[in-house]
Formats: sequence, C-alpha cells, structure tokens
Amino acid sequence: MMPMRLDTASINAIGDRQSNQDVLDCAFEDDLACFVLADGTGGHLGGETAASLVTAGIIDKFRKDASFSTHALRSYIESAIQQVTQEKTVNVLRQNMSSTMATLLIDLANRCALWGHLGDTRIYLLRRGKILSVSKDHSLAQRMVDAGYADYAALRQHPHRHILFSAIGAEGDMVPELTTEALALQEGDAFLLCTDGFWEWVHEDEIEQSWRSTSNSHAWLELMNTMAEKNIGDAGGSRDNFSAFAICIRDAGVV
Repeated sequence: MMPMRLDTASINAIGDRQSNQDVLDCAFEDDLACFVLADGTGGHLGGETAASLVTAGIIDKFRKDASFSTHALRSYIESAIQQVTQEKTVNVLRQNMSSTMATLLIDLANRCALWGHLGDTRIYLLRRGKILSVSKDHSLAQRMVDAGYADYAALRQHPHRHILFSAIGAEGDMVPELTTEALALQEGDAFLLCTDGFWEWVHEDEIEQSWRSTSNSHAWLELMNTMAEKNIGDAGGSRDNFSAFAICIRDAGVV
C-alpha cells in the first residue's frame, strides 16, 4: 500500500463578534492523526471554556491512547463529555455552557478515516472535486428540512438555523454521531471541517469550485474564505466566529 501524507491548513478568527468561542486543534501519533473543531455556546466565558474543554479532552485522550477504531473515537469524545460535565458541576457560572464538536481520525498507514460530530459544526468529504458526503446538522432547521417543512437550499438563511437540539454539555435527544465503518481513502480526497460561521457563507458549489481551482489546502481554504467574505458583503451581513480545517489526502510521492 502506497504511503500517504496529509496536506493541511486551518483558520480560526473572531469575525464580527467580541469574543472567539471557536477552538480547533490536531495531533499526530505515529501513523495516526486526529483533528478536532468545537464551537462553544453559553456566554462569553462559558462558550470559550466549553469549546476548549471539548477540544482538549479529545486531543489529550488521543495522545494517551492513540488507536484507530470507532470504539477509540467514541472514547475520545466521551472523555470530552466528561470534562465538560465536571466543569459544569463545580462552576455554577457555567451551567449553561455547551459546545458543538467535529472530529476526524485518519490512519495514514492503512489509508482510512473515521469521524464524528454533534451540533452544527460540519464535516464535508470531497472526492474527485465533488462533495461525496456532508454531516447532518443537529439543529431545528435541519429537522424542518427532514420533515419537508423547509428547503435544504434555504437552510443557511433559516430563522431557526442556530437553534440546536443537541451539543456536548446540553441536554438533547442525540448522542454524538459516528461513522460505523472506516472509509478507504484515495489520492485527492479532501475533508473540510468547519463551524457555522464558515459554512453559512460558502455554498456547496463554491466548496467544490474552489477545490478544483486550487492545488493545495492553503490555497483552497483561502479561496473559500474569500468567497465567504464576498457573500457576506453582498448580503450586508455580519460574521460569527469562523474556523475550519482543510485536509487533502496525497500519495507520499505526489507534490
């Protein structure tokens, strides 16, 4: 099996808000890589704390017990849940804090990936320049789309798009959603992990177009963000905190 490498880039910015409640991190252990992105809610300090605890909880557990399986990925997320629960127990000022979560686990030696999410932080998978799959938001707007009361194309502008029915630290009827089988990766596959402040302003066709127009993860992410800024300007909108990982799969010999 040909060795594989990752071409990665990231962005994390405050947008038009007074504080940044998005947190991202990644870690590498031998031939395994773990990426985490979290978007906190529950007030200035609460949101930042929740997102930080989720990200650190997953990364720390991965570093201590790096393994590639759905069971291992679930244990990383459960560690993050425990961290948030413990903080809420000892700090009454943070009882309302919670955080979305998206995490991606890649086995470079065996060329495969697993991922999980909760809330409306998304994971896109592209293959041959087309979106092969995208995680489904755990939001009221997504439920209305699923029930046929709203159109998916209008989800970004739906008045209830920010109402989540599940997040880490919040009561809800959803547990973290994980892939059950590893995906075999191909040269040129790409992942985009992003918070709502990013995907709200970059449409699916723009994600695909920008990927086909660039040759590396940094250029891809930069072009998507340029498109987002233009769309915000055209709409006269304001921007939430926004964060993203762009992760491109390359054969080791391909520059």
